[in-house]
Amino acid sequence: MFSLWTQIMIVVWTVFLLGIFSIGGYFMFRKFLKRLPKEDGKSILDWQEEYIKQTKDLWSSDQKELLEELVMPVPSLFRDVARDKIVGKIGEIALQKKANAITQELIIEGYIQATPKRDHSFLIKTLKRKNIDYTQYNHLFGK
Repeated sequence: MFSLWTQIMIVVWTVFLLGIFSIGGYFMFRKFLKRLPKEDGKSILDWQEEYIKQTKDLWSSDQKELLEELVMPVPSLFRDVARDKIVGKIGEIALQKKANAITQELIIEGYIQATPKRDHSFLIKTLKRKNIDYTQYNHLFGK
């Protein structure tokens, strides 16, 4: 009924759609899991938003610029999500340490803890370019 070429195109298109739907479903499911409340009644994203809100006034313009420079390699589509995750972790650390302001040290420590290891090489390269000593964070890098 259909030519061989048409049958091949239908199979290829079906595989493509299944792949795209699977990828989208995976990311939607991860977001769903992060929104589920934990034992304390708040989800991971609720705590992240709380840390951001509580430490919003502790940021100086210089520290915001450093953060923007660090999230620059993230594709623009995901940059806001990455920035919020990093700022949330920095806020959590700042509250634990009872900091009066967000410092460069807090930003570096929060960035290391909030990002996967593959992103640490960019951080090291950026810190070297800015002549910032990062040896005190080697224990966080896993070195």
